[in-house]
Amino acid sequence: MRAAAIFGLGCSPKNLQPFQNDKTVDWRIGMPADCAEVDVILLFGGDGTVHRHLGQLVRLGIPVLVVPAGSGNDFARGLGLPRVKDALAAWQKFCGDRENVHKIDLGIITPLADEDPSSVGGARFFGCVAGVGLDSEVARQANELPRWLRSHGGYVLSLAPTIFRFAPLPIKILTSKTHNPAYQSEAEWQTRSDQPTMLAAFANTSTYGGGMTIAPQAKMDDGLLDICVVGRIDRFKLLAMFPTVYFGRHVRIRQVNYFQASCLRVETEHPLDVYADGEYVCRTPIEVAIHRQALPVIVHPSQTSL
Repeated sequence: MRAAAIFGLGCSPKNLQPFQNDKTVDWRIGMPADCAEVDVILLFGGDGTVHRHLGQLVRLGIPVLVVPAGSGNDFARGLGLPRVKDALAAWQKFCGDRENVHKIDLGIITPLADEDPSSVGGARFFGCVAGVGLDSEVARQANELPRWLRSHGGYVLSLAPTIFRFAPLPIKILTSKTHNPAYQSEAEWQTRSDQPTMLAAFANTSTYGGGMTIAPQAKMDDGLLDICVVGRIDRFKLLAMFPTVYFGRHVRIRQVNYFQASCLRVETEHPLDVYADGEYVCRTPIEVAIHRQALPVIVHPSQTSL
């Protein structure tokens, strides 16, 4: 078997050593140029590392094992791989019979403003959660923290001061039933949210920010995005609400609108930053859609659903 290893920030061939017990595996370092070069890819890193490689991984269509080694590991967590030892168990199973490969969905963001210089390169895939509003501002500030601090609650540390500086913004969210909204008429879009908004998140996985259950009903293989919109809410109440996000209980709050869609459009009065998987993507307006069965991934042997 031929395998490629890709290392994110802070990772090195030392991280690969526990996976090299099988001497029949022929290893190479770096992203393969063609799907004929290797049979499997091991990616060492967190959600940002996964995000930056998704386009190439989708193109190759080779099974991917994500080894959690970043400041946020929500993508790996969704595959039943929250710890390195879980990834090792998945790797051993794959080496034995290759029966723990599962095709998952990915989100895809398409900028709609041609004049937006950040839209160069067109659509972008994301694996976990994309968002606008407070969420994007927290992600931006968390990214400015030292890496060791980001991996130890950086999102939460950035949250509290941001809440008291952030004001609700007019955000309009429209949904469509088709998977290819680019060919639709305006009449086929349905307005689902049009209000001053603190946060709007579009989720493929249930968690983000290092384990916050922003979308408790989200699955990585159901062909749907889970949308969580937090409207105008008192800042102190919002701060008190955030611990409930770890358990998914925030969806019971009156100011939270939670629904599902296969594709949606986000419009704002002024361009707002869009972040996905903790990484800056572009600015609004955008279309967000689900790309069904986009990526084959290696999951934990015990994982029966995603």
